[in-house]
Order: sequence, then C-alpha cells, then structure tokens
Amino acid sequence: MKPARSTPAHGDSPTHSQDHGHGHHEGHGHHGGWARLKHALIPHSHDHTEAIQTAEQASSIGIRAAWISLAGMGATALLQIVIVWLSGSVALLADTVHNLGHLATTIPLIIAFRLGRQAPTRRYSYGFRRAEDLVGLLIGAVIALSAALIVWESLRALTTQQDMTHLGWVLAAALVGAAGNEVVARYRIRAGRRIGSAALIAEGQHARTDALTSLAVVLGVIGAWFGLPWVDPVIGLAIAAVIIAVLVGSMRTVVRRLMDGVEDGTLDLIERTAAAVPGVAAVGRTRARWSGHRLEAEVAIAVENTLSVEAGHNLAHAVEEHLRLHVPHLQQATIHVTPAQTATTSRTIP
Repeated sequence: MKPARSTPAHGDSPTHSQDHGHGHHEGHGHHGGWARLKHALIPHSHDHTEAIQTAEQASSIGIRAAWISLAGMGATALLQIVIVWLSGSVALLADTVHNLGHLATTIPLIIAFRLGRQAPTRRYSYGFRRAEDLVGLLIGAVIALSAALIVWESLRALTTQQDMTHLGWVLAAALVGAAGNEVVARYRIRAGRRIGSAALIAEGQHARTDALTSLAVVLGVIGAWFGLPWVDPVIGLAIAAVIIAVLVGSMRTVVRRLMDGVEDGTLDLIERTAAAVPGVAAVGRTRARWSGHRLEAEVAIAVENTLSVEAGHNLAHAVEEHLRLHVPHLQQATIHVTPAQTATTSRTIP
C-alpha cells in the first residue's frame, strides 16, 4: 500500500464542532450564592476539561473575559487616580500605573482574539491566531515599563521629602484595589486556562500582581501613621521586584509558544491517545504546537500493509477524532498513514 496522508476533514474550519459529549457534569457540592460565586471565580484543577469547544467559542470566552475585566480595572484605576492626586502616595501611584497598564494591553488582546477568528488566506495559510502570542509580548513589555517607572518614582521619593496626606482615603483605595484586582485576576486566569490562552493568563497574573501591590500600599499607610515616610517608597521598590518576578514567569510560556514549544507530557498524551485506536500498529514521529490558544498536531501512524487506501484514510480520520476527544485545546490534527513494515521510525506505545 502506498503511504497515505489524511488531513483533518473538518480542521480547515475554525468553527468545527467538537461536541463529543464529554459529560463534564460531576457534582461539586456547591450550595448557595457564595459557593457558586467562588466556583465561578477560583480556578479549579480540572478546568482544562472544560476546554472542549470550537475555536470560535474559545475566542468568544476570551473576548468576554477581556471586556468584563477591562471595565473592572478601569473603575479601580479611576478611583485610585483621584486618591493619588489628593494624597501623593508613591506606593498607590505604583499600583495605579500598573492598573493603567492593563488598560493599555487589554484592547490589543481583544483585537488579537478577533483577528484569530479570520479565515486563513493564501499569504497566511495557517490563519492569524499567532497574533495572540504577539500581544503576550506586548503585555510583557508594558509590565516591564511599569516596573521601571515604579523604581524611578520610589528612588525619587527616597531622596525627596514628601508627606503623605489623606491616609484614610489611601487605605480605603488600597483595600478596594486589592479586592477588585484579585476578582479580575481569578476571572482572567480561569478563562485563560479554560481556553488555553497564555496571553489571557499573563493578563490575569498581571492583575494578581496589582492585588498584591494594593495590599502593600496598606503597609505604606501604616508607616506614614507611625511617622516613617520612607516605608512608602521602600514598599514601591518591593512592588517593582514582585512585578519583575511575575513578568519572568508569565513570559516563559508566551516565548515557549512562539518557539513552537509545548508543555511537558503533551506529546506523550497525543501518542498514547493515537495508539489506543484499534488498527494502529505503532505511532511514529509526533509534533505539536500552539497557534494562539489552540493546539495543532501531526502524527505518523503505522498500519497493517493489507489495508486499502480507503480503509487507511478512514482509520486516520478515526485517530483524528479520538485525539480531538481526549487532547484538551486540540484544534486540528494531520495524520500520516504508513504500512507497518516500512515505518522504520515507528514505535509501539505501551
């Protein structure tokens, strides 16, 4: 039998239905309004199983999460701008600058989600979903710039005597900012994990940093109350250090995806899943990469040499559907079919 190649019968369309009836309906035992709210906001360890959806649905979830969190961040930043003007708090200024950075990066993220919905063209035959990862780099640049500005303002405050006023308002703004940013962070991270978006998760981690820095502002207020004005700029420097640490962690994933890297265990899962389909004698070379928040894979399978071309094609289609069913975030898979005795690179998966 001549080697055959089967491309996804439905993979060309970003709206291919993946409603395979995964039955993710196990009970969580949540009762009451607070429990339901907690379940909606706090990322669960099994959130990845909710990612069985089309690229169109995933993009819609990402866009909705970005708009909702944009509104929350905007309201928080507006309140803090007023309090910074009244009080002169450097630590609160640091938190406010970081919030404004979110406003500057959320809009491009929304644009990237919408661009990823566009159909492939002759020039961009793989589509435009990589725009999402490019926005991830923009998010990293904005985080770095905000950290640099915070360091500058904190060092200036250490060398310039500046009294903090309206301490009660600063404390209130810090507590409101901490609560608002943490809600936004949990919502973004949960949505990002659900659809597999590294950029949206990075934005969520960005918001979580703001929640921590808002709590740090409280320490600056306490220092001012006890006649220790240097506490405020020192807290600002600590905030910058936390921001840089978060930046390094979030950018690792973004850069890895731009380099076509995948998480540990992804290829093992793909190979085991393909080998489990009846008729597959062995699985050979396997590759996978992220395109935005969707996975693409190429899998070589070895089959009995008595199989006809049509039977080989049908088996390839069955492998593709099985992969869609069991590999989270998988958008499409290209299956290469080769007779077993000529598949020198094939290996049997236990």
